[in-house]
Amino acid sequence: MQTLLTSVQMRKADEYTIANKPIASVDLMEQAAKSFVKNFIRDEPDAGKNIAVLCGKGNNGGDGLAIAYLLLGAGYKNLKVYLVNFSAQKSDDYTINLQRLEETRCLKIKIDQPSAFKNINADLIIDAILGSGLNKPLKGDYLELVASINQLNKKIYAVDAPTGFFAEGKIPAPYNGIKAYKTICFQRPKINFFFPESVAATAHFEVAEIGLDEDFIQKSTTDFYLIEKQDVAERLKPRKIFSHKGTYGHALIIAGNTNTMGAALLSSMACLYAGAGLTTACIPQSGLTALNAVLPEVMALPRDEYTRIENPAKYQSIAIGPGLGVSIENERLLESLIANNIANNKVLVIDADALNIVSDRQDLLDKLPVNSILTPHMKEFDRLFGEHESWWDRVETAKNKARELKIVIVLKNQFTFICTPGGKVIINPTGNAAMAQGGMGDILTGIIASFAAQGYSSEDAAILACYIHGRAGDDLAKKRIVVTASQLAKRISKEIRALTGS
Repeated sequence: MQTLLTSVQMRKADEYTIANKPIASVDLMEQAAKSFVKNFIRDEPDAGKNIAVLCGKGNNGGDGLAIAYLLLGAGYKNLKVYLVNFSAQKSDDYTINLQRLEETRCLKIKIDQPSAFKNINADLIIDAILGSGLNKPLKGDYLELVASINQLNKKIYAVDAPTGFFAEGKIPAPYNGIKAYKTICFQRPKINFFFPESVAATAHFEVAEIGLDEDFIQKSTTDFYLIEKQDVAERLKPRKIFSHKGTYGHALIIAGNTNTMGAALLSSMACLYAGAGLTTACIPQSGLTALNAVLPEVMALPRDEYTRIENPAKYQSIAIGPGLGVSIENERLLESLIANNIANNKVLVIDADALNIVSDRQDLLDKLPVNSILTPHMKEFDRLFGEHESWWDRVETAKNKARELKIVIVLKNQFTFICTPGGKVIINPTGNAAMAQGGMGDILTGIIASFAAQGYSSEDAAILACYIHGRAGDDLAKKRIVVTASQLAKRISKEIRALTGS
């Protein structure tokens, strides 16, 4: 997994690379500028466009000056550089790159006050004013200048981080920084790019390698990690010769109600396609015909007004919640499962209505079996653990609760946060807006239950399920505007095969 670092840690990675590679600071800046320009030209191949490059006087501005020099060399002649002169201090690398640019015919305009930035004829803007070191909201001249830039409604590319954006920590609301179309960041994405509030600062982001010491970065202490394809491929266990249905475990899916059988079918389908050897669906009697017609491979355990699961130890994992409904009977069922799973040490996956039951019975939180997996979306999470003003606070709570309760919390969003008993926040990068459809959470629950039944740890089951769930959606979205849950479920086994190479 990739370590995700704070802005302070990334500066230390810069310093370490400069000292140990060894490489001069200005040459490392040149590498960063080249990586930015390569990505920028790929996106904006029309060299005839008018480009405004805004440069502060620190190292982010030095990056901007180097980028301007390289773009001129690549044939982008309609380029103007705006030197933002709001600070008396300037970095050494900024000075070196400014001297280098002086040797060209590039038009340079000094901005001593925000009002000097006017009559701008630009198709594209490159923001290299402040970068990632900021830790307080913009004010004064910077705030006025940024407001003027945003009002132009031009396509903005930010260098490493949009001016005014916090790289980590709570993002202030309302956000008052640069509103970029895309941020091209260096070596690692900023932690806050994975938080929903970041969409106000940048619609897209991508990472450009600049040659920082990867060993140093990977060994840095952090709570935040990003899943990579290799992590999933290494965890997946290929199916072996002479294995049989018993090899791959027995999962129980307790889901569905009279009017919500779809949730039970989707969860069971996902469990089946993710490879559980046996899948049993505990459903209302009224759903048996639908189950037998759609999923004949899945066994049924009819759920009456009150069902006590006989011999729960025979299941390697139990998932409860999708489409279940909130009732006294289901509360009693969940409570008995919690007690039984503590004794039998089996994985319990709690989703949807089961989470709502727990939110009304806070005493059940402290009784959850170790390594239980909770899969809330934002509203379910806040019902469980209280209202939160920001996603940073929400993830901090999830991290602390996962450690305190010794459970795994899968906090679902565009980028899902997997919080582990060890205090890690593992971010899943796969998935897309085409998947914004009902039933996707039911599918994820089924996949998690399947991997848990097959003997994967709770942490690994969550990592594998989230990544494969999102990757299946990404592949389907290449040819579809909308991806349905049923389509995604049927894609799961293909993704597993591709990742295992079998």
